[in-house]
Amino acid sequence: MALLLAACGKEQTAPPPQPAPKVETPAPAGAYKPKPSPTLAAVKARGWISCGVNPGLPGFAFADDRGGWRGFDVDICRAVAAAVLGDAKAVRFTPVDAPGRFEALRSGKIDILSRNTSWTLARDAGEGVDFAAITYFDGQGFLAPKALNLTSADELNGARICVQRGTASETNVEDYFKARGLKYTLVVTKSEAEARALYQAEGCDAFTADVSALASARSVMNSPNAHAILPTVISKEPLAVAVRQDDPVWTDIVRWTVYSLILAEEIGVSSKTAEDLAKNSIDPRVRRLLGVEGDFGPLMGLRADFALQAIAQVGAYDEVFARNLGPQSALKLERGHNALWNAPKPGLLYAPPAR
Repeated sequence: MALLLAACGKEQTAPPPQPAPKVETPAPAGAYKPKPSPTLAAVKARGWISCGVNPGLPGFAFADDRGGWRGFDVDICRAVAAAVLGDAKAVRFTPVDAPGRFEALRSGKIDILSRNTSWTLARDAGEGVDFAAITYFDGQGFLAPKALNLTSADELNGARICVQRGTASETNVEDYFKARGLKYTLVVTKSEAEARALYQAEGCDAFTADVSALASARSVMNSPNAHAILPTVISKEPLAVAVRQDDPVWTDIVRWTVYSLILAEEIGVSSKTAEDLAKNSIDPRVRRLLGVEGDFGPLMGLRADFALQAIAQVGAYDEVFARNLGPQSALKLERGHNALWNAPKPGLLYAPPAR
């Protein structure tokens, strides 16, 4: 008992103090500073953007009688020039073929590839490029003489099919026919123009490519109304503008230039109204897009009004589409999948918010 009482009477030793938990203080918004874009620096130093385009695809990229470049993909590059340099004419266009397009971009020969190019996993991960934004939702189809009265590509069993070498179309058509046990003969050409000419000369029974490319090819044929694009679409072809993979800020610049054109259509801004709305609109979405509120351009090394310049000088997405591919063009393409996500007939066109 004495021992027990003695033990109870001893002074208790307090446990050693524990260190206070370390609290991570979050960085304030906007504290991250991206590295400056070497591509942007080079473009500003030389005073123009180098843009790789299709050598000749009416509606998307072609040189007119005066040597000036026109088309949907051409206008995308002009919009980037307006956003970066304040001048949509500050672009030099370089025709690039399908097999050499990615090397032209990787080597620095061009700053942007805006050439009816599908965004795929193998290209994104294996070609040293980044796809900044989808500009046109497409799919592969077939062009055939109306006189054949075809209603499906499955009726092309045993046919000779013209296709351009070095494109996704070459693989897609092989997959489609083999999966259905259909016989076919591929007639591979070096270019779209060669495939079109061979098809017109009856060197093949049908011509396969992206539907937009088929519409383009048909528009310049001797008798456009004698040929029909079959309703069969055998693939998804998201056509996107590409840049080098080692310059994320330049990727952002190109991406948000494209998105600015889409957002302009969505909130009712056009080339005719952009400057007036920048001065008078009370809509916060419009004011942010046009650089009146917020400080978004400088985040990428651009002026606050970069989107205003692109829209005012080139147009909103609907304007670019209408004059090159839609009702104001020879192609007369419907918006289809390329309609806005909230249009009366909704499409797939959707841009993240500018905020």
